[in-house]
Amino acid sequence: MPNFFTDNSDLLYQFNRLDLDEIVRLTEDNFNQAKDFNYAPINYEDALENYKNILEVVGDIAGNFIAPRAASVDDDGASFSEGKVKYAKGTKESLDLLSKAELMGMILPREYGGLNFPTTIYMMAVEIISRADASLMNIFGLQDIGKTIAQFANEELKSEYLPHFASGNYTGAMALTEPDAGSDLQAVKLTAYQDENGKWFLRGVKRFITNGNGEALLVLARTEAGTKDARGLSMLVCYGDETVKVRRIEHKLGIHGSPTCELQFNDTPAQLVGERRFGLLKYVLYLMNRARVGIGAQSLGISQAAYEEALKYAKAREQFGKPISQLSVVTNILVDMRVTLEANRSLFYQTCQWLDRKEKYDEQLDKLKAEKKSLSEINDKLKEATKVVTFLTPLTKYLLSESANKITYDALQIHGGTGYMKEFSVERLFRDARITNIYEGTSQMQIVAASGGAINDVLCEYLDEWEKKEYKGNLSHLLSHLQNIRQIFYDCLKYLKDKKDKSFQDIAAKDIVEIYGSLYIGYLLLQEANSDNRKIFTARRFILDAVAKAMKNQETIKSELYSDVLHADTILV
Repeated sequence: MPNFFTDNSDLLYQFNRLDLDEIVRLTEDNFNQAKDFNYAPINYEDALENYKNILEVVGDIAGNFIAPRAASVDDDGASFSEGKVKYAKGTKESLDLLSKAELMGMILPREYGGLNFPTTIYMMAVEIISRADASLMNIFGLQDIGKTIAQFANEELKSEYLPHFASGNYTGAMALTEPDAGSDLQAVKLTAYQDENGKWFLRGVKRFITNGNGEALLVLARTEAGTKDARGLSMLVCYGDETVKVRRIEHKLGIHGSPTCELQFNDTPAQLVGERRFGLLKYVLYLMNRARVGIGAQSLGISQAAYEEALKYAKAREQFGKPISQLSVVTNILVDMRVTLEANRSLFYQTCQWLDRKEKYDEQLDKLKAEKKSLSEINDKLKEATKVVTFLTPLTKYLLSESANKITYDALQIHGGTGYMKEFSVERLFRDARITNIYEGTSQMQIVAASGGAINDVLCEYLDEWEKKEYKGNLSHLLSHLQNIRQIFYDCLKYLKDKKDKSFQDIAAKDIVEIYGSLYIGYLLLQEANSDNRKIFTARRFILDAVAKAMKNQETIKSELYSDVLHADTILV
């Protein structure tokens, strides 16, 4: 009986080394919630035990119920008839079971029926679900809709919507994208207007809306007539009632169980979430940080599933009198897949913990303001966490989604011709992975978002601290390689700044982000190797590869290769 939590040794490793003490204390109001809820934890150890038990339940459901239905969900897909969207049978069954297990409100407050879990633990559940069926994650992983309402809406809206999210009666959707507003959300045109009684209504079209058939829709709309920028946008919530017409669902390459809808809002009654004019400037930014890590978790889950399929097939498939897993060219691919997975997981759960800190400090700041207490300490903590999160979330989304595409590509290659056939799940995983570096911001947009943090060396203090530590045995040799990567980074940074050419800096952003990102991950792995011998191989393999890649990126930045791109207008004719 597979359990997608307990059978994943690396996920268990990351769980056991989580540093959630402060996060849990803030989440549980210094464990005062136990006074009102007899199932709330009474201390940190109790909380961790509770998290572990729930993740084991998620792992059991994923391995034994969701995964066996994934192929039929892919075949059946979501359907659309007479204006109505219908989930595949397997999707509906899985959602029903997850609702009965009370897992649809993992990050919602207990007073509304939620579990009140930190985002980090929820993301472990999202990774597990994604390994079983990536398309189901696109519904299970939309708990952030409820979380946004919990964070910013008034008490009336929270009481109206959140119990339904927590029970699984409602699923949600983020209705952001429009035909002419994809990555550029400032161009949103859907209108929100008020009648003579001050009630809000929505009019316009949204496109490419994941689970747009959901019962509750969080909509980015233009509330300020005559505006054309972000300052005219607000966030509203509405029901997917008869005034919201699903015009079509998209026929996609992958994630067939997840309906992607085009929606027409016909004077749809809505309610304002938070303050006017902050829709994009505050609430979408909150959502996007969470969406980026959500796709990171989905990418990890798909990658893990592909690796498992490739390893199983390579051990069973014999050629030239032995399993192909013993052929060095295949072994090398499998090793690279495993190392990439572990490195990505280290990065991912560090990012999740930073996101948890940032959000908890935000909440704590509001609380202290209301109590008119000193804000200096929490302000400093929030400023630091915001700076780190602003860099790590796009970096994580970029690296993990690109890796998912590479790992599924290699997994299919190991299967050979059979992997190209629909009878093997690796073919589905290959298709499902392709969307991860496109939606919730393409890889190119993530590089743009992360480049400022890299150029400003936002992790400098942490790198300094790790560089000064003592490392056992041969790990000091790996430290010297990381120091070399850091020197390469500073050399490239100086070169970029000395050129004083913003266009060149933009072109070189990918190279500089990759060098800086590999440096951070390398140090994370070095810390793990210093405390656990099992991680030495992963750290060594990753760091040696990172040195070679950093040198290549350095050469690319300092060569004349990019000069052609600067004159692309005369070339692309």
